[in-house]
Amino acid sequence: MEEIKDDKTYKGFVDRLTLGITRVLESLPGVLDVRFVEKAPAEKRCLLSWEQKNNCALPEDLRDFYLTTDGFMLAWNSKLENEVVPVGCMMINNVAQLRPLIQSNVYCLPNAPTLADLDFDDDIDDGPEKPHFDLRSRIFELDSCNGNGKACLVYKSCSPGVMAQQCEVWFLDRSLFWHYLTPSFTAYYRLMITHLGLPEWQYNFTSYGPSPQAKQWAALYQPLTFHSDPHLDTSSEPFLNKLDPTKAFRGKAKPPTPKKKQPTQVPASGAGTAKGQGLSGRHSVAKR
Repeated sequence: MEEIKDDKTYKGFVDRLTLGITRVLESLPGVLDVRFVEKAPAEKRCLLSWEQKNNCALPEDLRDFYLTTDGFMLAWNSKLENEVVPVGCMMINNVAQLRPLIQSNVYCLPNAPTLADLDFDDDIDDGPEKPHFDLRSRIFELDSCNGNGKACLVYKSCSPGVMAQQCEVWFLDRSLFWHYLTPSFTAYYRLMITHLGLPEWQYNFTSYGPSPQAKQWAALYQPLTFHSDPHLDTSSEPFLNKLDPTKAFRGKAKPPTPKKKQPTQVPASGAGTAKGQGLSGRHSVAKR
């Protein structure tokens, strides 16, 4: 009974953390091998060490996420004719891999330009101020996006010696152009889930969009969308579209502490003792 209870507790934890996306994926035609990698929660001292080392304060929602699971990884495949193809991948780096964007040379040549040398101020765009590769911004990699770019946690308007507080999530494409994604980690996590981890889904937030092949995957497995019209019937809308971080990013329930067994009183009569102990033993097994 304890194993069954623990299994239900684990499934409830996974279902809450993934917003039920595993069940949705398993119900889609052609989807195979939905794999969720369980990770232990990060320790608070690791989060404090990260903040002191990088002089940045982790946002509360990202802190709660890491205290629930130190990173996230969910992948799934699709079967095309007789071939199994890896398609979806949802990933959030753990605390140890939440490292600053590499400030090394772009090319392995003497006097090659650095990322800061390639930085420039774009006054043409009226959108949010873009991150910079110099000391004005502190940039950390959340997801390598399977080599199609980088989703980054960005602190802007930073000053030397001052702990940065406010951050956003931006996408850096392969040509080193920045694209604004979300104002918070929770919003990015929600986008990642609802886009099913489809290839190049972050390019939907660029002016040129994903590649033709990625568009074909998106046409086959449409991302989960939201109803913005209050007059539309939302009875069939999956519950996982609504993300409450106070419920999703919550640690695993600890198993209850086993109660100490009370010493069994031995009856006075010998024959009654043997029968009573046997009956008592069967009752205790049945109860367990």
